[in-house]
Amino acid sequence: MKNALKIFSILLFILPLVLQAQSQTYPAGTKPNEHNINGADYPRVGEDGRVHFRVHAPEARKVEISFRGEMTKEEDGYWTLVSKEPEVVGFHYYQIIVDGVSAADPNGKPFFGMGKWVSGIEIPEKGVDYYKPKNVPHGVVSESWYYSDVRKEWRRCLVYTPAEYDKNPDCKYPVLYLQHGMGENETSWANQGKMNFIMDNLIAEGKAVPMIVVMDNGNIEVLRVGPGEDPGEARAKFGADFPRILTQEIIPHIESNFRALTDRENRAMAGLSWGGLQTFNTTLNNIDKFSYIGGFSGAGQIDLNQLDKAYNGVFKDPKAFNEKVHVFFLGIGSEERPERTRNLSEGLKAAGINTIYYESPGTAHEFLTWRRCLHEFAPLLFKK
Repeated sequence: MKNALKIFSILLFILPLVLQAQSQTYPAGTKPNEHNINGADYPRVGEDGRVHFRVHAPEARKVEISFRGEMTKEEDGYWTLVSKEPEVVGFHYYQIIVDGVSAADPNGKPFFGMGKWVSGIEIPEKGVDYYKPKNVPHGVVSESWYYSDVRKEWRRCLVYTPAEYDKNPDCKYPVLYLQHGMGENETSWANQGKMNFIMDNLIAEGKAVPMIVVMDNGNIEVLRVGPGEDPGEARAKFGADFPRILTQEIIPHIESNFRALTDRENRAMAGLSWGGLQTFNTTLNNIDKFSYIGGFSGAGQIDLNQLDKAYNGVFKDPKAFNEKVHVFFLGIGSEERPERTRNLSEGLKAAGINTIYYESPGTAHEFLTWRRCLHEFAPLLFKK
């Protein structure tokens, strides 16, 4: 009898919640954000590109959504906000700010960006599916740990192996080393960038050769300027040890633990934003190790007026450079001052250096730009 009464009392507690969930209505034309945790109905993305946020914080005095403004408190203790303008297609970061304290949305899956764990909104790009999962063979993203003598610490890289990797135990594969940007880490390309789906689809369509993709931490999560330190010197040191880590530790680790081809003809590197700068600093100073180079909204610049001196004179002999570097890719979004990268590409071409320039239409310094860049860059690699 006691058990029956206990079950009955639980049902009395749960039933109103179930009825409330069943009767809840949602703004017309909206769907849950694809990055919500299972069962979370908010945030919701409208067909018009506006995002509907709803946060439960009954004791809060002020709640905001980063980059979007202050929320309105409802009588039930929920706070709501609808984007004032349609959001740009693609992936965008956000945080909930409760009484001045910023945090990731508990209803969302975590993404490492802006130097912290935050939340993300995906505004669907109509008619585009190259970065979405399809009914094709899927590769695997795994983590691989190694000890760094350079940093005196244990580190991990995320490694994408193509779908056929385990089915062809005698086959070795070329390798793309793919770097994230400032405020991100080794998880960013697989999470925000959806690189595994991009690669799966390209390989399945025969547009890219099967390859291993390695994503490591560039040590550029947060730029800190110490007391009395010159900001310029701090920026110069920011992630400056990564080229040594990559060439002396990561590459040997990958080639010892994965079936990777080990010659420069089968080695590529690309990076976005500050990772683009790290890519140039790594590859152009070690041209004997890489045949393919990609900068996606790459930070830094190459002085065209002193091109013969840049990167220890790597551009001094254009013919020799072009024979060694099969692809020198420079990509950027049309809404992030593309002239800096366009001018660099044109200036290098004028000096006899082969480059491929790509401009992503309608995108800024954001992951849709970089997804598009990877989608353009990967098919150019390791072609015989």
